[in-house]
Amino acid sequence: MSLVIWGLTSSQSYAYDRITGEPFASRSEVIAQNAMVATSQPLATQVGLEILRQGGNAIDAAIAANAMLGLVEPTGSGIGGDLFAIVWDAKTQKLYGLNASGRSPQSLTLEHFKLQGLDSIPSHGPLPVSVPGAVDGWFELHAKFGSLPMTSILSPSIEYAKKGFPVSELIAYYMQRSAPKLSKFAGFKETYMPNGKTPTKGQIFKNKGLAVTYEKIATGGRDVFYKGDIARSIAAYMKEQGGFLSYEDLASHTSEWVEPVSTNYKGYDVWELPPNGQGIAALQILNVLEQFDVEGMGFGSEQYIHTFVEAKKLAFEDRAKYYADPAFNDIPVDWLTSKKYAQQRRKLIDNNKAAKRIDAGLNQGDTIYLTTADKDGNMVSLIQSNYRGMGSGMTPTGLGFMLQDRGELFSLQKGHFNVYAPNKRPFHTIIPAFITRNGQPWVSFGVMGGGTQPQIHAQIVVNLIDFGMNLQEAGDAPRMLHSGSSQPTGELMTDGGYVSLESGFDSKVRRELTKKGHILRDVVGSYGGYQAIMRDPKTGVYYGASESRKDGQAAGF
Repeated sequence: MSLVIWGLTSSQSYAYDRITGEPFASRSEVIAQNAMVATSQPLATQVGLEILRQGGNAIDAAIAANAMLGLVEPTGSGIGGDLFAIVWDAKTQKLYGLNASGRSPQSLTLEHFKLQGLDSIPSHGPLPVSVPGAVDGWFELHAKFGSLPMTSILSPSIEYAKKGFPVSELIAYYMQRSAPKLSKFAGFKETYMPNGKTPTKGQIFKNKGLAVTYEKIATGGRDVFYKGDIARSIAAYMKEQGGFLSYEDLASHTSEWVEPVSTNYKGYDVWELPPNGQGIAALQILNVLEQFDVEGMGFGSEQYIHTFVEAKKLAFEDRAKYYADPAFNDIPVDWLTSKKYAQQRRKLIDNNKAAKRIDAGLNQGDTIYLTTADKDGNMVSLIQSNYRGMGSGMTPTGLGFMLQDRGELFSLQKGHFNVYAPNKRPFHTIIPAFITRNGQPWVSFGVMGGGTQPQIHAQIVVNLIDFGMNLQEAGDAPRMLHSGSSQPTGELMTDGGYVSLESGFDSKVRRELTKKGHILRDVVGSYGGYQAIMRDPKTGVYYGASESRKDGQAAGF
């Protein structure tokens, strides 16, 4: 593997005058022998390390860091949302997948949306609220793999919630952006706008309601959230707001342990979780790319970008049509992720022309991601989100968190795999990932960024394997995004969508892509957020990397 770079601007375009590594790398990888934590906020990373130093394992650290992120980064996470995880268990030498996503209210029907004259589910308010699955996810992970008691795991977040913490730059920005839309909903101002405004960068922010909620969860377990005082408070609030989420919906919630799905990409096994998430789209993209000489094309070249975008379009048509709750449909996951299917689909790519419309095969917000690793070799890839940043706006009185709006991602088209139905899990954008080689753990990684996640997952894999980048370079490298594909909510691509390139790509490459029929648009802030941990199979040493585009940190000891 050699790093061949074509079509990138000179190093003067980057602010990093480093004497080692690629010019786009923001820093070196973090290297440590005993433990590693990478999250999207430094205080959460430190909480994870604190738990590991107390003798906790990677699973304990992941739960603790996630709880902390719900406090310090409410713009992308919280216990009002859902959770997915992939765990490498060193004892059994096996990967485990957890789907901790919630279902739609049992009393809300498709007919209700039709009677309201709605063609799509609103992004905010009571209608898109589904059962929050994160807390149950914590306890499922803890029951199967945890070591420290939950009182110890949640203790750091409880203390920070009571005493306060200084808000970091990006979080302050997104909270300020969210306030105009969300402040009209009951409970938002009381929770997130002390003195009438969202906190500014560096301001000490306290969330005493969340501290009390965490204390109840730590001592009362998951049932206090789904069957106890918290459940009753959520149900009462939702009824007051004209919502449908009920005590019965919360009390009947369960998570599901699932088998991760993989494809082998040039000797490396890349793992994702099956639908109702979108993870297998990354595998579909990689299966198509494997049939091209990606390394020979060179990173940043016009031909690589074109090929990648066309492969993404193919995968996302299947994503739009087939990815949904498998309890309601027979989803052909094995066929969609097969090499034979990829060979058929690859024939649809024109090397010189961008596709405007593609049919599905077979005859379719923001988030937090974190990863942890411990001295015994356990590794956790965990992603958690409320969707659309902070969520629905529904902020139950005194609880210190907002409920998610994942229900927005249902389709309202009868007959669609992802059509709304009571007690159904919506299509989900958040996806953890993992790479193994020769049956051993290699990289635990993920990105934040809604529907962009599968294409960034695939770019990270290609950066590592085809272009020989190190873990930090693979995340720092300029990214490309294709937008406008058909969607699981029913929208169809008819114009080819558009391509957005980060500023590191050369103007000549942009011109050549335009000649092939690609529409280019400049966007800012939509390129996701990356965290990763790599394990050296020979020495057991961990390498950590964190997103330079956000407030994150990788650290170890």
